Amino acid sequence: MQQSASHDRPDTRSVSRVVRGMPATDGAGVELTRVIGQPAMPMLDPFLLLDAFRSDRPDAYIAGFPSHPHRGFETVTYLLAGRMRHKDNAGHEGVIEPGGIQWMTAGRGIVHSEMPQQQAGLLEGFQLWVNLPAKHKMDAPAYQEHAAGAIPVEARDGGIRVKVIAGV
Repeated sequence: MQQSASHDRPDTRSVSRVVRGMPATDGAGVELTRVIGQPAMPMLDPFLLLDAFRSDRPDAYIAGFPSHPHRGFETVTYLLAGRMRHKDNAGHEGVIEPGGIQWMTAGRGIVHSEMPQQQAGLLEGFQLWVNLPAKHKMDAPAYQEHAAGAIPVEARDGGIRVKVIAGV
C-alpha cells in the first residue's frame, strides 16, 4: 500500500462490503433510500443515519419534513439538485441550493422543518446524522449554511476532486 508523503496514512483502502440502501419514507411521506440506520447497517457510531433522496415527481417530496424535534446529534444536509428551506425554533432559517450544505446541531433540543422550495423538477441530496459526544449533547442548538461556492475543493492527481464539508 502506498503511503502519502504528507500524512502517515495510506492513500487507498479496500472495500470490506457493499450495503444496498433500502427504500423508506420519512417526514410527511418523502421517498428516500436509507443506507445507514437500516438492518444491514444498524450501528456505525458516530454515524446514526444516512438517507439519500432523489425524485423528479413532486408527489414524492413536496410534503417535505414539517416541524419535528431532534436532540443530541447533528444533521448534515447536502443538496445536489433543487432547493430546500430550513427553519427552526431557535430563529435560524435558510435555503440551500445545489452544491450547498446545511449543518444543524440539535444539542439540547431543537424543533425544525425542511421544506422543498419548488413545485416541480428534480430534488436530490442526502442527509447524514452524526451522534454528538456525551459532553456536547446539551450544547445550545446551532445552524450553519454554506453555499456551493464557499465549500473548499481539493484537487488530486488523476482528476479527482473532493469537496471538504468538514475538517481541515
